[in-house]
Amino acid sequence: MATKSRAYTAEDIEILEDLTPILHRPGMYTDPSNPNHALIEVVDNASDEGLAGFAKNISVILFEDGSASVEDDGRGIPVDIHPKKKVPAVQVIFTTLHSGGKFRKTDKDAAYRIAGGLHGVGVCVTNALATRLEVEVRRDGAAHRLVFGDNGKVKEPLIKIGTVPPRESGTRLRFWPDPKYFDSAKIVPAEIAALLRAKAMLLPGVRFTLGVEKAGKIEITEWHFPEGIRGYFSTAIGALEPVAEPFFGERYIAAQSESDSFAEGEGALWAIAWTPEGEIVAESYVNMIPTRHGGTHVSGLREGVYNAIRNFIDHHAMGQRGLKVVSEDVWSRASYVLSVKMLDPQFKGQVKNELISRDGVKLTSQMVRDPFELWLSQNVDEGKRIAELVMRQAVARTRAAQKVERRKTSGVAVLPGKLTDCASDDPDRNELFIVEGDSAGGSAKQARDKEFQAVLPLKGKPKNTWQDEQATLFSNKEIEAIAMAIGVDPHKLADPSDLSGLRYRKLVILADADVDGSHIQVLLLTLFFRHFPKLIHGGHVYVAQPPLFRIDVPSMGKGKPARKLYALDRLELEGIEEKLADEGVKEGNWAVSRFKGLGEMSPEQLWETTLNPDTRRMLPVRVDDAALEQDLEVFNMMMARENASQRREWMEEYGNLVDADIS
Repeated sequence: MATKSRAYTAEDIEILEDLTPILHRPGMYTDPSNPNHALIEVVDNASDEGLAGFAKNISVILFEDGSASVEDDGRGIPVDIHPKKKVPAVQVIFTTLHSGGKFRKTDKDAAYRIAGGLHGVGVCVTNALATRLEVEVRRDGAAHRLVFGDNGKVKEPLIKIGTVPPRESGTRLRFWPDPKYFDSAKIVPAEIAALLRAKAMLLPGVRFTLGVEKAGKIEITEWHFPEGIRGYFSTAIGALEPVAEPFFGERYIAAQSESDSFAEGEGALWAIAWTPEGEIVAESYVNMIPTRHGGTHVSGLREGVYNAIRNFIDHHAMGQRGLKVVSEDVWSRASYVLSVKMLDPQFKGQVKNELISRDGVKLTSQMVRDPFELWLSQNVDEGKRIAELVMRQAVARTRAAQKVERRKTSGVAVLPGKLTDCASDDPDRNELFIVEGDSAGGSAKQARDKEFQAVLPLKGKPKNTWQDEQATLFSNKEIEAIAMAIGVDPHKLADPSDLSGLRYRKLVILADADVDGSHIQVLLLTLFFRHFPKLIHGGHVYVAQPPLFRIDVPSMGKGKPARKLYALDRLELEGIEEKLADEGVKEGNWAVSRFKGLGEMSPEQLWETTLNPDTRRMLPVRVDDAALEQDLEVFNMMMARENASQRREWMEEYGNLVDADIS
């Protein structure tokens, strides 16, 4: 006879204190492939001292025993007793998550206003994933030492180990990565060298060195770019021959009166060149953090430069009849290095490979466009050579698209009357938004980019087609309109039919962020899964994620202008409110409003949050072949008419797990 499990009591509730969360889920905090990111976190901290104007020399050494050290001549980490924790501040920084001197972004006199460190997690990760970590601090005429071991435990408390000249200051850290937390415990020198080289470019006043120990000797490489981005970019593009002189620029908000949207000190530094052949260079940084996957700041650079070149082509009558220049034509042969400074950047994950701050697009575009338009007007010959290369790319792209279109189409396509189509004929660029209701459809039509985004509004909720035969599908006008618009007939996964008639690369379900909207999403996903499965298997179906809440944050003086933030749901809203409280915004000073539907958003809001490819969030719809049978069973239980009793049993058993928004 089975015995009952013991009672569920307070003893079962585990609290992850200090660095324990990192040890439980290291992949959430760092790249587990090797310790490079753990080292980079320390380098970033030293670099922030350089960015703040204090450190002039930063040295990294990789030792043969697998350890690494970072030394800077900045101010030195504070060693006085923390008022709340009652232990030295340097100990707090290495053992307490979400601690540090980089949170008070709104305080003009804060220790770090512009910095790469955001979450107060970085060096805690390094400490937690190390078998040993040693810190030496020089400041206020004294040298101090603190040692951690066994994944973040204090082994040797902070002690004074000597005296130093009054003007001498800085921090030296050495750590030994714990092999059990990494696929490989070896630091990859080439990646660290590339990082230090880039940081030397971004900090012209700082000298960076990398030492690698081999056979007991340390080989030193040094980087110092007194000319900053100009010298670095010339080295980066190497033997490539640009069609015109590279365009260099730097622009920051000097006073709050310049911008209602951005704070003093925010801005961008860039270098761009166009080459007819060869491998292009594409590097981007935010507060000196390399963003290898780009992000919204790169999108802003592309937008600003594209608009400037398009205006130049129009002004000098260089366009060709019937030829549309798009952003890809401008950027397919462009090399660039971009460095952005932002007060409060938001990254995708702790590794910070991609910037996701919506403001990144507007900030970079606003900084770059006017200076580039001025440069083009002052260097007309250079501008024309760039424009001619762009036009050649546009011609080549158009010809390639025409060849594909001839293969794909036969005769004239019949399109539904409710469809508001896009201008582009290139199916690889085009997107179709299937929108709930005429009201939301009207907003989407005003908000969209007419060049490549089409809108198909639906009247009412779509039909549940799970048990419909393909031959009877078109008796429903809404479903017929969808099939006509996308250019693909209903089919089964095993059918030999292809997707050659597909008119849009992305088919996006756009519904309100409420219960009714979720129901419409399910009905449309049922249609695609049952009758257009190849669209899902081909990765063409997406679900848009419009926000449910808008948060209006007032200006907090010269350091931080007013902001509009958006939350997908109540959980995300709570996270944003916690973050605002951490920033020092008093509770009740921000206003939260709830969108009742897509039609309630202004076209500008709908574009910024839901339609703009640079700032929107969308869920790709995927099917795992291994779970296909299980997916079919779930759909059959939920959508088949005769399975009402099964659905009721499921709701009785699992209904308490559903977070339903019925307000």
